[in-house]
Amino acid sequence: MPQSFHQRAAELHELAAHAHRSAAVHHSKEDHLTGHELSRQAMEYSAKAFKQSQEAHQKSEKASGKK
Repeated sequence: MPQSFHQRAAELHELAAHAHRSAAVHHSKEDHLTGHELSRQAMEYSAKAFKQSQEAHQKSEKASGKK
């Protein structure tokens, strides 16, 4: 199975982590509006990463003949 499914999931996890770190910086500078927006973005990336991880896992199981 191509690693692209797993690679894309990893990229989305990295994007979420970056958005979380950026949100924390903005919150600490009392820029709560920007921090909130970055937190929302991080949540979206996390949800996409989770979905991509599930799809990659399912495709891996199909490729290996497991159910």
